[in-house]
Amino acid sequence: MFTGIIEELGKVSSVEQSGENARVVIEAHTVTQDTKHGDSIAVNGVCLTALDVLPDSFAADVSRETLDRSTLGRLRSGTPVNLERAVTPATRLGGHIVQGHVDARGTFVSAVDHGGSWTVRIAYPAEVARYLVFKGSVAVEGISLTIANLTDDHFEIAVIPKTWEVTNFSHLQPNDAVNLEVDVIAKYVERIMAVSGGVHARSHPPDEGNH
Repeated sequence: MFTGIIEELGKVSSVEQSGENARVVIEAHTVTQDTKHGDSIAVNGVCLTALDVLPDSFAADVSRETLDRSTLGRLRSGTPVNLERAVTPATRLGGHIVQGHVDARGTFVSAVDHGGSWTVRIAYPAEVARYLVFKGSVAVEGISLTIANLTDDHFEIAVIPKTWEVTNFSHLQPNDAVNLEVDVIAKYVERIMAVSGGVHARSHPPDEGNH
């Protein structure tokens, strides 16, 4: 689990295809400090298993499913990536609960500079519309953000200078794809409501006349 607070802007060193899968090597210095082989690191919001951890890099294997569903299939040598280590029981929850499971790919539409802060517009696909709410949380490229404006096809987020500086937002161009993860609480609520009738019926078996 993650919080969506980016710790470091890493850089892809290499991408090696292996059949339908890929191995990515990422240059990093902060997230590797106490990371062990097999630990989880979010890369642009995708939970990956760190392998071959060195002081200045780590590798990760990426499956076909992840390559297809997320933007990791478009990584190239030199691509900047947002990095976050998994939380611990003592970690401050500075953002919101982020699983590192991408729900959909959105599109970076624009970024308007307001003299140090930015309004970023992200277009989203219809399948995640029901999970997005005004002033609610959403993860974009692994960054925990608050929806400041919401329409039927896009949302806007206010980005402070620190976030702009330490994430890949400043490197994105219009029409670039971005990873989206909606608030997991919304998905659980939807599921509970969808099956609540069946759960209620099972918890109260029908009267079989045994009096």
